[in-house]
Amino acid sequence: MARSANQKLKLLYLLRFLQRQSDERHPVTVADMIEELSQHDIAAERKSIYDDLETLRSFGADIVQQRGKQTGYYIGQRDFELPELKLLVDSIQSSKFITEKKTVSLIRKLENLASVHDARMLERQVYVRNRVKSMNESVYYNVDEISNAINRDRMIRFHYFEFTVEKERQYRRGGAGYVLSPFALMWDDENYYMLAWDAEEARMKHFRVDKMSAISTLETARQGKEAFRDTDMSAYSKKVFGMFTGQESAVKLRFANHLAGAVIDRFGKDVMLMRDGPDAFTVAVNVAVSPLFFAWVFGFGTEAEILGPDAVRQQARDAARQIAALYE
Repeated sequence: MARSANQKLKLLYLLRFLQRQSDERHPVTVADMIEELSQHDIAAERKSIYDDLETLRSFGADIVQQRGKQTGYYIGQRDFELPELKLLVDSIQSSKFITEKKTVSLIRKLENLASVHDARMLERQVYVRNRVKSMNESVYYNVDEISNAINRDRMIRFHYFEFTVEKERQYRRGGAGYVLSPFALMWDDENYYMLAWDAEEARMKHFRVDKMSAISTLETARQGKEAFRDTDMSAYSKKVFGMFTGQESAVKLRFANHLAGAVIDRFGKDVMLMRDGPDAFTVAVNVAVSPLFFAWVFGFGTEAEILGPDAVRQQARDAARQIAALYE
């Protein structure tokens, strides 16, 4: 029998068939493999298939032979187990900064890491439509550009925008670009942020990556390295609520005991909780005092109170009065 031009690809086609069509619940037979290879104009016999399977095992493929009611072969250990793929799918779905289009694309790629049978189980988890997703399709590439600039120790130029009531982009600084030194990418409240040094204002600032556009890496070395070394990244997002900047202050708060979990979730396990009577506790933390900080405290109703300092208590009173006035 004349050998076809695809004969040299025999092992590759065989491995791909096993990876995509077989798993522990769906073993494939030697006859299945011969039939699959014939679809690619590749001749195969039983003995050659056995030799090929041994070659693939030597290469590192975990090909398991199953005997019993369902006899055949399947790929055992894979780079990603099904529970791991489900975890990755869930993470992509819940990531607000990834657009719906990119979400579907990434999940399809993850499905290729499983058998077609397990991939169907991943498909049933795809509930992307109607979720709140980023409208900036380039955010996926923004992250990559920023990461490359950080790795190369270079400054970047970009434009920054907000959305108007008409859902159109309105660029800050009248459309003039920012030139900053990027130092870190952070994940906070389902959004990606870039932490960068602003030499003009001599301070660290953060920007939502999905609101950045036209990012380009410059050939200028970054500035502000000393300031970044002095920045405690683990504490940064704890004190900045919703990445909403404000005057940093040491604040003392009082909470009902059952809110201990919410406080630990916000400030971390190292926060010191002090008993204050049988039903409450107090905590002293550094926070950026902002409207979102007050909103977080007000969200607990009468079971949370700002004890001090007096200036922050006054700001809270003013904020509560302004909100109450809307409903009078």
